Amino acid sequence: MLASACPGWICYAEKVNGSFILPHISTTKSPQQVMGTLVKHYLGRVLSRTPDQIYHVTVMPCYDKKLEASRSDFYDDVYKTRDVDCVITTGEVLEMIEKEGIQLLSEENCLQNLSFLGDEEELWSHEGGGSGGYLHHIARFAVKSLFGQDLKNLEYKTLRNQDFQELVIEIDGLPALRFAIAYGFRNIQNVVQKIKRGKLPYDYVEIMACPSGCLNGGGQLRSFDDENAKELLERVKDTYNAVATREPWKNPIVEELYETWLGGHNSETVKKLLHTKYHEVEKLQTTLTKW
Repeated sequence: MLASACPGWICYAEKVNGSFILPHISTTKSPQQVMGTLVKHYLGRVLSRTPDQIYHVTVMPCYDKKLEASRSDFYDDVYKTRDVDCVITTGEVLEMIEKEGIQLLSEENCLQNLSFLGDEEELWSHEGGGSGGYLHHIARFAVKSLFGQDLKNLEYKTLRNQDFQELVIEIDGLPALRFAIAYGFRNIQNVVQKIKRGKLPYDYVEIMACPSGCLNGGGQLRSFDDENAKELLERVKDTYNAVATREPWKNPIVEELYETWLGGHNSETVKKLLHTKYHEVEKLQTTLTKW
């Protein structure tokens, strides 16, 4: 299985690799589009509003998230609205703040608690890095589900480069599951070629188009003053990792949503609202005429 959260990777897979690669991609929507469904349908119900009466804006580190939000799969034909109406990159947010002359540190009460999922005010993050932690969570969940064991420490092995890492989980001294992280198109192409030849040894691959993953997304803030891009990325990582983490499957709010809104973990509602499809883009056949 291949991760599905990166729209740059999905676009590449649909346009270049076609039908042989698409069946391997997870059908789970990206976090942006899951939140779009949550906002338009669940929040809409809580507020007694229809999806077209809610304007949903996301802030993302990636320009390709704009393309993802515009996909026809995420358009509601009944209410004539998209799950995500507008995507703004972090860099664009900074431009807007500077244009308006806003000083965030001097603004009082500029952040309000708009949570519609309970009374928690503490901000939680996840383990597994700054690109969503998909491999981390799937590996731990798989080991618990398949073998009844708790996986505490995940030891990655760097292969070709820092953006291509491998995780092998052994049970009773034998390799049981194999995972990999592949960031950047050089590593993605390597994965694709191995799938073509039937020689990819991994059960799951976390794929992101940007080198170093989402924290280094094309829409992120750029370095300024005397700080170079590498130093900025390290500072972003430190800030991201400073937030307390919690395992998503132990989040009571998630369980409540499954029970009260989705009708269980494997319901038809889950398949309809939290999953999507991919579409092979037919290559244009052109005939060149020699004049």
